[in-house]
Amino acid sequence: MSSLPPPDADALAHSARLDTLIRAQIAGNGGAIPFSRFMELALYAPGLGYYSAGASKFGESGDFVTAPEIGPIFAACVAASVAPVLQQIGAGGRFLELGGGTGAFAEVALKRLMELDALPDRYAILEPSAELRERQRERLQERLTPPLFELVEWLDAPFNDDWDGVLFANEVIDALPTPRFAMEAGEVYEEHVAIEDGALIRVLRPADAFLGNAVRHLERNLGREFEAGFRSETLPQLPYWVQAVSGGMRSGAMLFVDYGYVRGEYYLPERNDGTLRAFYRHRMHNEPLLWPGLQDLTASVDFTALAEAGVSAGFDFAGYCSQASFLLGNGLAEVLERIERIADEGERLRRTQEVKRLTLPSEMGERFQVMGFEKGVEFGAAFLAGDLSFRL
Repeated sequence: MSSLPPPDADALAHSARLDTLIRAQIAGNGGAIPFSRFMELALYAPGLGYYSAGASKFGESGDFVTAPEIGPIFAACVAASVAPVLQQIGAGGRFLELGGGTGAFAEVALKRLMELDALPDRYAILEPSAELRERQRERLQERLTPPLFELVEWLDAPFNDDWDGVLFANEVIDALPTPRFAMEAGEVYEEHVAIEDGALIRVLRPADAFLGNAVRHLERNLGREFEAGFRSETLPQLPYWVQAVSGGMRSGAMLFVDYGYVRGEYYLPERNDGTLRAFYRHRMHNEPLLWPGLQDLTASVDFTALAEAGVSAGFDFAGYCSQASFLLGNGLAEVLERIERIADEGERLRRTQEVKRLTLPSEMGERFQVMGFEKGVEFGAAFLAGDLSFRL
């Protein structure tokens, strides 16, 4: 905590309001709430949570940088990967983006889909933050031609009717409120948040049947019992979430980009405190209860669980690979050729650095992975480069 830059007075006052709400919920719930509930409030409490309030999150001045904010290359390659899907669907196709960031992804994706003759009839952004919605709207209205901008709409919930199209989520699953479990004397416990001596603390309570069964499923799947003291995360609600966000999709594709591991790596014995982390002004630390509402909380994705969830939602598994391989298989070579032809040396250097950040193993290239699902359509060549599905 001492190494983190202190928030200003207004930010601390904002956090204090959310802290009061959290303490009231703890008091009304017998003195403790599940950590997943704390995470839900810290990130999404209306008007107060990290993602639902107005704090700057993205870019160099925020708390983290996502791939679409680095430059246009990521979004252009993603658009190229789903263009065949939208072309197969034809009239009436929709594109649903979960969490629109600054609008940078939508701007590039729409322009690239137009170039590829694969524009959807509707481009919807499901965005919980009113402040981010406004930023997205201003950016897209300024940078898109009127016919393109008229395709964009903002949603409060997933489509509630039957639809065909593409669902895209970049760094969304890692921010889903996650239960934390712990093993003690062969029994499954759940991490809760309580109050002790006026401070928020993490404590253990016996897990309910839902979480307990999920942990036992992991053990059976891994072929070993978790050791005493082992703590980690699991998302037993992930299949229901995938079903909810895809809604009544009749045909189309889902594409998820995030950081994480296959199950066998996620639950290695040496990773005995899980993957939960907090981000504050580009600093990662391990104090998730600090300054609620002012910092991002994330946990890595179990991509084996995501594969199970997508298939259980009625989709066919399409592929799984690193972000670097995915970009290479979806137009990055063409992008590199265009970069070489850029006359302005400064711009050429910026684009070269962008490619390095997106693809180098020491940057985002291997740490981030991409997983796709399809229903009644085919991705085509999207996952032909470096498929890792054998590891799931």
